[in-house]
Amino acid sequence: MKTFDLSKDYAVVCEYKKTRMAFKHEATIMQNGCEVYKTKCCYQNRTWESYDFQSVLHKAISGYFKGDEAQGFMDKVDGKGAADVKSSLGSVGMVAAFGDILCSTPEEKNSWKMRMLKAGMGEGFQPPDDWDQLPEKEKQRRLDGAIASLRP
Repeated sequence: MKTFDLSKDYAVVCEYKKTRMAFKHEATIMQNGCEVYKTKCCYQNRTWESYDFQSVLHKAISGYFKGDEAQGFMDKVDGKGAADVKSSLGSVGMVAAFGDILCSTPEEKNSWKMRMLKAGMGEGFQPPDDWDQLPEKEKQRRLDGAIASLRP
């Protein structure tokens, strides 16, 4: 469950739930702690969102609010979602970069960086099929580039 504050009076509570066939996201708009609107999005496979709950948030906001108010709230949650993702990716990059400090050989450094990127990004990070055949210098160049792109 995750809560997105829209204003002093409004918040959206989002939840993930399993369904018989796949999963769904539910969003409940709360006004001063009282439920005023509820909607859901059902999925059968991975969602392609910038951050978790983006689709159901937009559906709830556009269903309850109108015009400029709705657009303002959508812009606000999109900014918050992007900031959360950027913050967590920055942490992944920082931990991966510790390989340069903690390890001594290029092989150890590259191995550390690869493990940390995989651990921090899960399925979001997949090295190329020929990764094991690349020279250590090329691995380092690619890993350092990936880490640099994660830092704020």
